[in-house]
Amino acid sequence: MATIINMPRLSDTMEEGVVAKWLKSVGDKIEEGDILAEIETDKATMEFESFYEGTLLHIGIQEGETSPVDVLLAIIGEEGEDISALLNGASEKAPVQQETAVEEEVAVAKNDSAAIPEGVHVIMMPRLSDTMTDGTVATWLKKVGDSVEEGDMLAEIETDKATMEFECFYEGTLLYIGVQEGETAPVDSLLTIIGPAGTDVSALIANGGVAATTEVADKTSETTSTSTPVESKTVTETTKTVNTTNNGRVFASPLAKKIASDKGIDLSDVNGSGENGRIIKKDVENYTPSQKATTQVAASDAVSVTHTTEESSEEVKNSQMRKAIAKSLGNSKFTAPDFSLNVEVDMDNAMSSRKTINAIPDTKVSFNDMVVKACAMALKKHPQVNTSWTDTNTIYHKHIHVGVAVAVDDGLLVPVIKHTDQLSLTQIGAGVRDLAGKARNKKIAPTDMQGSTFTVSNLGMFGIENFNSIINQPNSAILSVGAIVQKPVVKNGEIVVGNTMKLTLTCDHRTVDGAVGAQFLQTLKTFIENPVTMLA
Repeated sequence: MATIINMPRLSDTMEEGVVAKWLKSVGDKIEEGDILAEIETDKATMEFESFYEGTLLHIGIQEGETSPVDVLLAIIGEEGEDISALLNGASEKAPVQQETAVEEEVAVAKNDSAAIPEGVHVIMMPRLSDTMTDGTVATWLKKVGDSVEEGDMLAEIETDKATMEFECFYEGTLLYIGVQEGETAPVDSLLTIIGPAGTDVSALIANGGVAATTEVADKTSETTSTSTPVESKTVTETTKTVNTTNNGRVFASPLAKKIASDKGIDLSDVNGSGENGRIIKKDVENYTPSQKATTQVAASDAVSVTHTTEESSEEVKNSQMRKAIAKSLGNSKFTAPDFSLNVEVDMDNAMSSRKTINAIPDTKVSFNDMVVKACAMALKKHPQVNTSWTDTNTIYHKHIHVGVAVAVDDGLLVPVIKHTDQLSLTQIGAGVRDLAGKARNKKIAPTDMQGSTFTVSNLGMFGIENFNSIINQPNSAILSVGAIVQKPVVKNGEIVVGNTMKLTLTCDHRTVDGAVGAQFLQTLKTFIENPVTMLA
């Protein structure tokens, strides 16, 4: 599914930007970490980095053109994908966004509540993704009274999708912190104030930092300012400014520097794959340090174990990802009238077939891959299950995109295998392994988790034999897959040792009736028990 990228807000005062240069053209393949464009604000020119993979399908703002923040900048998706609906929607919204920007400037001009002391910079809670409405300060890396230099990390901020570092591009002293560690605040609320030591900022604090907006109204009279704005960030990373000097400085993104510092890696030993040789996150993550460095890091991380008989508890602040999961699953459980159906599947033929398939060189197919393939084929025969409910219509999806639930450290993600019914078992297996790996390494793109029409959740590897899942809306059903169990079964009138697996289908009764769900399960059972039917 295509992803819209809007003109980013690269500072807390930015209202519009100019595309100075496009570094990619329509039709180019885009990888995570590629620099898409150079964007000018009223104070600096910054590189804008992509954290999506795909093809650049559309450029909405040409070189030299000026555009308000949040107006369509580019679209990235699958090659040949139809984006006409996205383009029509963007054109309808653009005038509204422009009008809003003008109204905000008028409001700013009228605000004369307080003047900003010279050299003071008010920093608001940044919007780190296009869907972010509030953020949680996970950790402050600086405290009030600390001297701050350009490039220093101020804090780690959680959104619903990731925890990101927030970098400072001002110099001075940290005078005030408006959002404490663990607290959540809306975007554009007062985060911190930086300026000369000893400056009285009580008036700014009392006004929630609102006087900072006068910088926008008076920006035409500040052309001599040398301060660089605090950068906003894209969905999963910080947008960075690369300084090109000849003083031997190592060019690396802030996050790459932080990871390298945590791992004890000397950045001068790392080869950069970013623009102009810049070191980015994946370069550090893929770097293998020397044995000595590894030993030193391990030694420094050693923790002594103590024992206590005292009772104790610890409150852990909910991450934004956990909040998003709770909200989504809560909405599903309390709005969808669901019911569950169970069936037990004979896995003897599936086990034999898998062994034969995996005997082929460079081939690896799991039982889960076979279940996913069988689901896709069963959905073709029972389109009522491949639907979504709305208040006015039932949407029948002509395409089949199966989501596969993957457990990660912070919760649960659902990568989506697009057009699953058109893929072979080996293609499904490769796709699931690739996306699951990206999910666990926090490298998965939002587009890889969008558009599912059905979901599979497998806990068999944990020895769970039977369980019910909550529907992943807007899907109409989800399949829970249990462990393969060896037990006595009856075959041809005799008790023999067999291998069985339990499946549970949870359905939204608004779109899937009991008989439809039962027929789907019977078809699914037939495919799994006779794997040769999935190879045709």
